Amino acid sequence: MTIKYGMILAAGLGKRMQPLTLNTPKPLLEINNYTLLERAINLFISHGVQEISINVHYLADQIKSFINKKKFKVKITISNEENLLDTGGGVLKGTQNFGNNPFFVINPDTVWSKHYLAELKNLEAIYLKNNIPTLLLVNKKLSIDPSFKGDFNLNNEKISKDSENQFIFTGLQIINRSFFTNEKSEVFSLNKVWNKLIKDKNLLGLESNQKFYHLNTSDMYKKIQNLKIID
Repeated sequence: MTIKYGMILAAGLGKRMQPLTLNTPKPLLEINNYTLLERAINLFISHGVQEISINVHYLADQIKSFINKKKFKVKITISNEENLLDTGGGVLKGTQNFGNNPFFVINPDTVWSKHYLAELKNLEAIYLKNNIPTLLLVNKKLSIDPSFKGDFNLNNEKISKDSENQFIFTGLQIINRSFFTNEKSEVFSLNKVWNKLIKDKNLLGLESNQKFYHLNTSDMYKKIQNLKIID
Protein backbone atom coordinates (compact mmCIF):
# COMPACT_ATOMS: atom_id res chain seq x y z
CA MET A 1 0.00 0.00 0.00
CA THR A 2 1.12 3.53 -0.79
CA ILE A 3 -0.39 6.39 1.19
CA LYS A 4 -2.29 8.47 -1.36
CA TYR A 5 -2.88 11.68 0.58
CA GLY A 6 -0.63 14.50 1.70
CA MET A 7 -0.96 17.86 3.46
CA ILE A 8 1.49 20.76 3.05
CA LEU A 9 1.59 23.49 5.69
CA ALA A 10 2.03 26.75 3.78
CA ALA A 11 -0.03 29.28 5.74
CA GLY A 12 2.63 30.78 8.02
CA LEU A 13 3.62 34.44 8.07
CA GLY A 14 7.36 33.83 7.77
CA LYS A 15 8.16 36.74 10.09
CA ARG A 16 11.60 35.44 11.04
CA MET A 17 12.53 35.37 7.34
CA GLN A 18 11.94 39.08 6.80
CA PRO A 19 12.80 41.05 4.73
CA LEU A 20 12.75 38.11 2.29
CA THR A 21 9.11 37.39 3.06
CA LEU A 22 7.75 40.91 3.01
CA ASN A 23 6.54 40.46 -0.56
CA THR A 24 7.02 36.72 -1.09
CA PRO A 25 5.47 33.92 0.99
CA LYS A 26 8.12 31.71 2.55
CA PRO A 27 7.06 28.54 0.63
CA LEU A 28 7.93 30.34 -2.63
CA LEU A 29 11.53 31.09 -1.68
CA GLU A 30 13.94 29.19 -3.90
CA ILE A 31 16.91 26.92 -3.24
CA ASN A 32 18.72 25.74 -6.39
CA ASN A 33 15.94 27.14 -8.60
CA TYR A 34 13.21 25.12 -6.87
CA THR A 35 10.78 26.72 -4.45
CA LEU A 36 10.39 25.15 -1.03
CA LEU A 37 6.77 24.37 -1.88
CA GLU A 38 7.72 22.73 -5.18
CA ARG A 39 10.23 20.53 -3.38
CA ALA A 40 7.54 19.25 -1.00
CA ILE A 41 5.07 18.64 -3.83
CA ASN A 42 7.65 16.82 -5.96
CA LEU A 43 8.60 14.56 -3.06
CA PHE A 44 4.97 13.57 -2.62
CA ILE A 45 4.49 12.96 -6.35
CA SER A 46 7.65 10.83 -6.52
CA HIS A 47 6.31 8.66 -3.71
CA GLY A 48 2.93 8.15 -5.37
CA VAL A 49 0.72 10.58 -3.45
CA GLN A 50 -2.36 11.32 -5.56
CA GLU A 51 -4.10 14.11 -3.65
CA ILE A 52 -2.49 17.05 -1.85
CA SER A 53 -4.09 19.69 0.34
CA ILE A 54 -2.19 22.94 0.89
CA ASN A 55 -3.27 25.45 3.51
CA VAL A 56 -2.73 29.12 2.72
CA HIS A 57 -3.14 32.45 4.47
CA TYR A 58 -0.30 34.96 4.01
CA LEU A 59 0.05 36.17 0.39
CA ALA A 60 -2.20 33.28 -0.54
CA ASP A 61 -2.84 34.49 -4.10
CA GLN A 62 0.85 34.11 -4.96
CA ILE A 63 0.81 30.48 -3.84
CA LYS A 64 -2.40 29.76 -5.75
CA SER A 65 -0.99 31.39 -8.89
CA PHE A 66 2.23 29.39 -8.61
CA ILE A 67 0.33 26.10 -8.34
CA ASN A 68 -1.90 26.97 -11.32
CA LYS A 69 1.08 27.86 -13.50
CA LYS A 70 3.06 24.73 -12.63
CA LYS A 71 0.26 22.31 -13.52
CA PHE A 72 1.55 19.58 -11.23
CA LYS A 73 0.47 16.05 -12.18
CA VAL A 74 -1.44 15.51 -8.96
CA LYS A 75 -4.76 16.69 -7.55
CA ILE A 76 -4.16 19.77 -5.41
CA THR A 77 -6.80 21.45 -3.26
CA ILE A 78 -6.38 24.70 -1.37
CA SER A 79 -7.46 25.10 2.24
CA ASN A 80 -7.96 28.82 2.83
CA GLU A 81 -7.45 30.05 6.39
CA GLU A 82 -9.04 33.43 6.87
CA ASN A 83 -7.63 33.33 10.38
CA LEU A 84 -4.56 31.22 11.16
CA LEU A 85 -5.48 27.92 12.78
CA ASP A 86 -1.98 26.89 13.93
CA THR A 87 -0.53 23.59 12.74
CA GLY A 88 -3.07 21.23 14.27
CA GLY A 89 -6.09 23.29 13.33
CA GLY A 90 -4.71 23.75 9.84
CA VAL A 91 -4.25 20.02 9.35
CA LEU A 92 -7.71 19.22 10.69
CA LYS A 93 -9.38 21.70 8.36
CA GLY A 94 -7.24 20.86 5.35
CA THR A 95 -7.80 17.10 5.47
CA GLN A 96 -11.59 17.01 5.61
CA ASN A 97 -11.73 15.20 2.27
CA PHE A 98 -9.23 12.51 3.27
CA GLY A 99 -11.79 10.45 5.20
CA ASN A 100 -10.28 7.83 7.50
CA ASN A 101 -7.22 7.38 5.30
CA PRO A 102 -3.71 7.99 6.64
CA PHE A 103 -1.88 10.98 5.20
CA PHE A 104 1.49 12.66 5.18
CA VAL A 105 1.93 16.11 6.67
CA ILE A 106 4.97 18.06 5.52
CA ASN A 107 6.42 21.42 6.44
CA PRO A 108 8.15 23.09 3.45
CA ASP A 109 10.56 24.94 5.76
CA THR A 110 12.88 21.97 5.31
CA VAL A 111 14.78 21.73 2.02
CA TRP A 112 13.23 18.51 0.72
CA SER A 113 14.77 16.56 -2.14
CA LYS A 114 14.76 13.13 -3.79
CA HIS A 115 17.29 12.02 -1.16
CA TYR A 116 14.38 11.75 1.31
CA LEU A 117 12.38 9.35 -0.87
CA ALA A 118 13.71 6.15 0.72
CA GLU A 119 13.03 7.54 4.19
CA LEU A 120 9.51 8.47 3.12
CA LYS A 121 8.95 4.82 2.16
CA ASN A 122 10.43 3.56 5.44
CA LEU A 123 8.28 6.00 7.42
CA GLU A 124 5.23 4.67 5.61
CA ALA A 125 6.21 1.07 6.35
CA ILE A 126 6.46 1.79 10.09
CA TYR A 127 3.09 3.54 10.11
CA LEU A 128 1.30 0.79 8.19
CA LYS A 129 2.78 -1.90 10.42
CA ASN A 130 1.70 -0.22 13.67
CA ASN A 131 -1.13 2.13 12.65
CA ILE A 132 0.34 4.75 14.97
CA PRO A 133 1.37 8.34 14.06
CA THR A 134 5.00 8.36 12.97
CA LEU A 135 7.45 11.27 12.71
CA LEU A 136 10.69 11.61 10.75
CA LEU A 137 13.37 12.82 13.16
CA VAL A 138 17.00 13.76 12.71
CA ASN A 139 19.87 13.87 15.17
CA LYS A 140 20.66 17.51 15.83
CA LYS A 141 24.31 16.76 15.02
CA LEU A 142 23.21 16.57 11.36
CA SER A 143 21.68 20.05 11.38
CA ILE A 144 23.64 22.90 9.82
CA ASP A 145 21.93 25.14 12.38
CA PRO A 146 23.57 24.55 15.78
CA SER A 147 20.89 26.54 17.60
CA PHE A 148 18.38 23.65 17.65
CA LYS A 149 17.99 22.31 21.18
CA GLY A 150 16.11 19.18 20.10
CA ASP A 151 12.43 18.27 20.20
CA PHE A 152 12.34 14.57 21.10
CA ASN A 153 14.32 11.48 21.99
CA LEU A 154 14.06 8.23 20.06
CA ASN A 155 14.52 4.70 21.40
CA ASN A 156 13.56 1.63 19.33
CA GLU A 157 11.10 3.72 17.29
CA LYS A 158 9.38 5.05 20.44
CA ILE A 159 9.36 8.83 20.82
CA SER A 160 9.74 10.57 24.16
CA LYS A 161 10.12 14.18 25.23
CA ASP A 162 12.60 14.75 28.05
CA SER A 163 14.51 17.54 29.77
CA GLU A 164 17.24 17.10 27.15
CA ASN A 165 16.41 15.95 23.63
CA GLN A 166 18.76 14.77 20.90
CA PHE A 167 16.44 14.69 17.90
CA ILE A 168 14.83 17.40 15.79
CA PHE A 169 11.48 17.00 14.03
CA THR A 170 12.22 17.28 10.31
CA GLY A 171 8.73 18.45 9.40
CA LEU A 172 7.44 15.15 7.96
CA GLN A 173 4.94 12.82 9.61
CA ILE A 174 2.12 10.35 8.95
CA ILE A 175 -1.13 10.50 10.89
CA ASN A 176 -4.87 10.20 10.32
CA ARG A 177 -7.87 12.21 11.45
CA SER A 178 -8.91 9.73 14.14
CA PHE A 179 -6.16 11.11 16.36
CA PHE A 180 -7.85 14.54 16.31
CA THR A 181 -11.34 13.36 17.27
CA ASN A 182 -11.20 14.60 20.87
CA GLU A 183 -9.94 18.06 19.95
CA LYS A 184 -12.58 20.72 20.58
CA SER A 185 -10.56 23.83 19.73
CA GLU A 186 -10.47 25.25 16.21
CA VAL A 187 -6.99 26.70 16.74
CA PHE A 188 -4.38 24.34 18.20
CA SER A 189 -0.84 23.10 17.68
CA LEU A 190 0.20 19.63 16.58
CA ASN A 191 2.29 19.60 19.74
CA LYS A 192 -0.93 19.18 21.69
CA VAL A 193 -1.70 16.00 19.73
CA TRP A 194 1.87 14.71 20.05
CA ASN A 195 2.01 15.31 23.80
CA LYS A 196 -1.05 13.15 24.33
CA LEU A 197 0.31 10.46 22.04
CA ILE A 198 3.63 10.44 23.91
CA LYS A 199 1.80 10.15 27.22
CA ASP A 200 -0.07 7.13 25.86
CA LYS A 201 3.14 5.70 24.31
CA ASN A 202 1.55 5.98 20.89
CA LEU A 203 4.02 8.10 18.92
CA LEU A 204 6.68 6.44 16.77
CA GLY A 205 9.70 7.83 14.98
CA LEU A 206 12.18 7.06 12.23
CA GLU A 207 15.69 8.49 12.27
CA SER A 208 16.71 10.36 9.13
CA ASN A 209 20.28 10.11 7.89
CA GLN A 210 20.09 13.22 5.72
CA LYS A 211 21.96 16.42 6.40
CA PHE A 212 19.29 18.72 7.80
CA TYR A 213 18.72 22.03 6.02
CA HIS A 214 15.93 24.04 7.62
CA LEU A 215 15.03 27.65 6.84
CA ASN A 216 14.06 29.64 9.91
CA THR A 217 15.87 32.97 9.43
CA SER A 218 17.03 35.10 6.51
CA ASP A 219 20.64 34.45 7.55
CA MET A 220 20.08 30.70 7.41
CA TYR A 221 18.54 31.08 3.96
CA LYS A 222 21.65 32.86 2.72
CA LYS A 223 23.90 30.23 4.34
CA ILE A 224 22.05 27.37 2.64
CA GLN A 225 22.14 29.15 -0.70
CA ASN A 226 25.88 29.63 -0.43
CA LEU A 227 26.41 25.93 0.35
CA LYS A 228 25.15 25.04 -3.13
CA ILE A 229 23.70 21.75 -1.95
CA ILE A 230 23.37 18.92 -4.45
CA ASP A 231 19.83 17.79 -5.22
